[in-house]
Amino acid sequence: MGFVKERLFKDKISIRAIQIVDGKVFYAGTDSKFGFVHMQDTIWKRQIRLSNEKLEFRTLAHFDQLLYTANIESPAYFYKIDKRDLSYEIFYKDTLRTAFYDAFSYDKKGRGIAISDPTNKGKATFRLFTKKNYKQDDGIIPLYNEGEAHFAASNTNIATVGNTVWIATGGKTSRIFKFTWDKPFHWDVYGTPFVNGVSSSGIYSIDFYNEKLGIAVGGDYTKQKENVNNIAVTSDGGETWQSVASGKNSGYKTCVKYRPDSGGKEIIAVGDGDISYSDDFGKTWKVISEEKNLFVVEWVDKDTLVFAGKNRILKAKFK
Repeated sequence: MGFVKERLFKDKISIRAIQIVDGKVFYAGTDSKFGFVHMQDTIWKRQIRLSNEKLEFRTLAHFDQLLYTANIESPAYFYKIDKRDLSYEIFYKDTLRTAFYDAFSYDKKGRGIAISDPTNKGKATFRLFTKKNYKQDDGIIPLYNEGEAHFAASNTNIATVGNTVWIATGGKTSRIFKFTWDKPFHWDVYGTPFVNGVSSSGIYSIDFYNEKLGIAVGGDYTKQKENVNNIAVTSDGGETWQSVASGKNSGYKTCVKYRPDSGGKEIIAVGDGDISYSDDFGKTWKVISEEKNLFVVEWVDKDTLVFAGKNRILKAKFK
């Protein structure tokens, strides 16, 4: 298997959230920067600043003609940007002192969710953006444990397939919250065997191939070579998780994605230290590139990927 990389974009920026739309890689990052670069013609690119303040964006979602992002830290400004001309506006503002939005996702039906770290009392903080008004009266939202939160590492601690949404936590507890859009204020809670116990450890990224098959990756960003219980898989929709490749992988990862049309067998994972690949449902892993400081990955098609991270965006092809 060959793996060939090509640089699409270079700038002084840290990018942890991308969306691939109409042949373009849209990104949001540090210093309030938002923009795109075309994958086939890299001269075709544009960048704007969404604020005169130095906001940091680690979220990016897409539906129809619009892209959506919110900055980390309070106050959190929610932006919608037209993909055609990059005109933008703030459509929501969260002034809660503990606001820290880690991920933002829209599904194919235009149902959006943005998840923040919890309040000091362990209450979930999230925003739903849908055409339907849901009632919260009969909702069951679990409390977060002390020291449990999310990581704004790659905009991937939310996963959606069909009518189902999964949310991953980390820190002193690593768990999975799950709901369906029939009852978005009723969350089920599932434990995992994932590493946890300190604020820097836990699940950093999840992905689901279908409604049953899923994977979680992470570790501890302060001890990136540690590789025990930092990858887990599920085959029953997130209700039970099994640790895989424990002690036999290259360590901390910030983003994981299933290869399209692979039946869930092939998976790519990226972290600060390398790019790793599995062709056996996550049971074993091989480092296919030692390129460092890449934080997020997305498949364009079954043979093409886009990576982003510190100061750059890359395109890669399997040969």
